[in-house]
Amino acid sequence: MNKRQAMVLSILSVAAIVLGLLLSRRLWFRLDLTKNKAYTIAEVSRNLHREIEDQVRITYFLSDRLAKIHPVPGEIEDLLREYSAYSRGKIQVTVRDPAKAGLTATVEQLGILPQQIQSIEQDQASVSTVYSGVLIEYLDQAEVLPFVFSLDTLEYDLSSRIRHMVRGTQRELGVIAAESDKNWGGDYAYLNQALVQSGYRVRLLTPGDEIPDTLPLIIVLGGAEELDEWDLYRIDRYIQGGGKALFALETITVDSRNNLQPRVLMDQGLLAMVSYYGATVRPELVLDQSSLTIPFQSMGSYNTMQVRLVRYPHWISVLPQNGSKDHPITAGFAGVDLFWANPISLNPPESVDAEILFTTTPDAWRMTRDFETNPDAEYLFFREQPDTTGTEILAAALSGTMPSWFEGVPKPVREGSSETLPDMPRSARESRIVVVGDSDLATTLIQYTRSNRNLNFLLQAVDWLGNDDDIIGIRNREPQAGRLDSISDPVERGRVMLFSQILNVVIIPLGVIALGTIRFAKRKSRIKEKEPTP
Repeated sequence: MNKRQAMVLSILSVAAIVLGLLLSRRLWFRLDLTKNKAYTIAEVSRNLHREIEDQVRITYFLSDRLAKIHPVPGEIEDLLREYSAYSRGKIQVTVRDPAKAGLTATVEQLGILPQQIQSIEQDQASVSTVYSGVLIEYLDQAEVLPFVFSLDTLEYDLSSRIRHMVRGTQRELGVIAAESDKNWGGDYAYLNQALVQSGYRVRLLTPGDEIPDTLPLIIVLGGAEELDEWDLYRIDRYIQGGGKALFALETITVDSRNNLQPRVLMDQGLLAMVSYYGATVRPELVLDQSSLTIPFQSMGSYNTMQVRLVRYPHWISVLPQNGSKDHPITAGFAGVDLFWANPISLNPPESVDAEILFTTTPDAWRMTRDFETNPDAEYLFFREQPDTTGTEILAAALSGTMPSWFEGVPKPVREGSSETLPDMPRSARESRIVVVGDSDLATTLIQYTRSNRNLNFLLQAVDWLGNDDDIIGIRNREPQAGRLDSISDPVERGRVMLFSQILNVVIIPLGVIALGTIRFAKRKSRIKEKEPTP
């Protein structure tokens, strides 16, 4: 190769590199070798640019100090850059330090929350105020993620909010907390917080009041004894108009404040109406070998109080493998914990499709009479076990055109009121319903049992009811943080415990002894080799 040819080759190489750099924004690929593609955003997130007409602006307000001492902010920024990379210019991402930009007052007015962190530098402990919040803007709309410090739900939070902003729709739902001994702000505080953090506007509905047709979905928590025909007519009319509903129901209530006394509820029509739709919640209690261990306080000898840990089969730990993998709600099912659950039978009419969401294990059994829930009477839990053992349905989804509970029946009249209920729609529209045989799964019991996965299931159900099936897929593919006691199968848990005991008590000590013996033998051999031969 002569000098001229070498120069031409060099020029062509440089030109090829320059052209490659110019095309790199259009022609590129990414390789994610992690399980479940943890660092690749879902297809629905990659294709959001098809729905966006104007530009979406995402600003990540991040304190430099926090970014220097912790890796999570870097991972969050990488995820945001993924949105920008796939958006074809429709999503713009900016990272700013509020302190350096002089925007601390502004970002706090937006709702981005400052956090206090303690750090040690040069043997000096100091407390700093840091920010890690996200602002999403589209046209004249704005959504805020007040403090982001995890990837667990970030993609879901971003994609769901961007979609609703672009469509101009509200993520809104109504709640009917019907049980007289529970209130939304106290007993259901964790569910309310989870819904708000997921971007939902929660509207508390008073039983009997009109349910707006514009409301995408409602959650009905209990109410078998409390909701009368007037209240039920409102709910039935809403469903006939295409409204969606999640019913968390119970047929037997257990008074946790009075020695766990069970009582069969006198249905005023709610259970019958839901049964007419296709899901019957039966007046029985389900018990399962896969259950939670709880601390129980009882009177011991010499009139002293003692606390003991008991396996409580009334509090069922539903295993991930017992969820339906074919339904969007439970495709990535992490399990739930149910408290004094009731079994469900499916009897859908022709216009309704019924699907099982999750069940007990095959080792479950039922109490059909003489209900006993006090751990002091544990021997009574198993009376009906031989005759009732088997898998039971605990939650189901109904979709289609629901038959009206009030068809051919005069409209209810409320005594002492001149108000008249509106007519039913001329023709029923397709709807979706989720039925769970437990009204306690969303109460503050989840804090007592560390059952945060209940909230994940409820959010999945709410998303499905809102028709965002592809958005549900994001939550399904996210890595779940399991609990330390997540091995609920007694047999499997026993095997793991036995292996751990053998490993720690036998194998590791023997390994240390063997290693010491070998080293001692080698050292002794070397000493003998160095000794002079007589």
